[in-house]
Amino acid sequence: MSQATPMAVIAGFGGINAAGRSSGHHAYRRVIYDALSNQQQQQTLTSLGQLMNIDNPLQQQQAILQGTLVRGWDNVDWNPDAIEVHEPFTDAEGHACFRLTHKRLSVQSAGQAPKGFDPGVLYRSRHHPRGLQLTVYGASDALASLGVDWDELKQHVRPDQIGVYAGSAMGQLDQAGHGGMIQAALQGKRTSSKQCALGLSEMPADFINAYILGNVGATGSSVGACATFLYNLKTALDELRSGRRRIVIVGNAEAPLTPEIVEGYAAMTALISEQKLRDLDGKAADETPDYRRSSRPFGHNGGFTIAESAQFFVLTDDALALQLGLNVHGSIGDVFVNADGYKKSISNPGIGNYLTMGKAVAEAKRWLGEDAIQGGSFIQAHGSSTPQNRVTESHIYDELARAFNIRDWKITAVKAHLGHPLAAASADQLVMTLGSWAGGIIPGITTTEAVADDVHQQRLNFLLQHTHIDSQAMPLCFINSKGFGGNNASAFVLSPDKTRELLQKRISQQDWHSYLDRNQQVQQLADDNDHKISAGKLPPRYRFGEQVLEPEDLTISAEAIHIKGWQQPVPL
Repeated sequence: MSQATPMAVIAGFGGINAAGRSSGHHAYRRVIYDALSNQQQQQTLTSLGQLMNIDNPLQQQQAILQGTLVRGWDNVDWNPDAIEVHEPFTDAEGHACFRLTHKRLSVQSAGQAPKGFDPGVLYRSRHHPRGLQLTVYGASDALASLGVDWDELKQHVRPDQIGVYAGSAMGQLDQAGHGGMIQAALQGKRTSSKQCALGLSEMPADFINAYILGNVGATGSSVGACATFLYNLKTALDELRSGRRRIVIVGNAEAPLTPEIVEGYAAMTALISEQKLRDLDGKAADETPDYRRSSRPFGHNGGFTIAESAQFFVLTDDALALQLGLNVHGSIGDVFVNADGYKKSISNPGIGNYLTMGKAVAEAKRWLGEDAIQGGSFIQAHGSSTPQNRVTESHIYDELARAFNIRDWKITAVKAHLGHPLAAASADQLVMTLGSWAGGIIPGITTTEAVADDVHQQRLNFLLQHTHIDSQAMPLCFINSKGFGGNNASAFVLSPDKTRELLQKRISQQDWHSYLDRNQQVQQLADDNDHKISAGKLPPRYRFGEQVLEPEDLTISAEAIHIKGWQQPVPL
């Protein structure tokens, strides 16, 4: 990459998933809990206890651990044992009728947010769909992690140099969104004025703009099924490199844990059902399966485990990060997207992922050299935990390992612990990647006891245990995603150490020391915010109806538009 091309620095990140809060690497630490020191375990329990509304969390270790990660249903407002169903029948006079019955869902596990966590009570949620509640929480968490107040940060750029790229693949399909709108007539209810608008798939970006940032810059959302986050990350990266944007919020929120969505994926035989899980472990029909191990990437498995998640990242160009002393959690190298071509079926995998991963490996080699590829990289695999995925995805890696002379390519898959949150899946992968570098441990695929016989692994090393690494010696991670419909995306990400090394080469030694001095204060504020959130003393940022701009707040000339509250104008 040319020295003149801006780097996309990860200055902050945050969110919520089945492992807890993302900022401060709390969710990451829950995933590797068994590998933590006693002090780190206590910090993790304290953070989770606040989310789960548990008093004396250090005395409630089992309740906290059991109420997180993939597990049986315990944090939904509907009964998985008694889902209402209209059953058709013909009455004595030959009329078609329906009667209300109840049934148990065939799928009995999911990657749910920690038990007891309810984002809607943390701010004025006003009947928001859950996906938007998760958005407010996750985006606020990301901003708090910055260590610089947003209202101060935005003054260092023009209003049109900020971008927000976020959304969801499914839209908001619960009762407060499109699900309630479509079902209202059949349920004898009135369609509300909010359900149609709030159900749109790009609404997470709209909420961030209108109620969290007050953003008047660029906005949008790309949708690519399970590859949606990487699609948006590519847009963010392209915008930063072009110089059009200097600050970008990128992420996704997905809340698909409704009976209708679960049934939809189950009808495709895509999800791991309760019975399939029993069959994998040889359990009788009346035995309770091991819900914790529902997701088993690259092992003997039977379908993916659906999940909810909201993850957001604050990216800036390198010049702004250095100028303000922002934290460096890593940087985005590049993102590649390719379709599959002609397909046998819309869900059948094709050749596109060979292209995206091949491009990512080749470009990373040009950046960092052959040694980094062969001995200093690992893969955050899509690892959906389906029989077809374990074969097809492993073949991609094995073929590329042969082409690039890689002999022991380390591979993990965090869906083992978090489940599959559709649009936000690769965002979860990126969160766990940043944690791996910060903590020196790659989360292993611990739910998989043994790699399946049909998995290609001649040159691959599937990490079935949490694995210690030297973060400085492993500066490169590939993040891969395969989506329905032929939506393939692959990215490579650079570690904090490697990013700082590259940044240091771009400025003088004196300027680098000045950056380090400024960063101390930024890091201190980020740490303070982290402690406040863990103590329940820093609510989500939500600015409904505040500082609303009107036409009279604009000063318009032929050269620029000045906006009230912004130091820099928008040049025309």
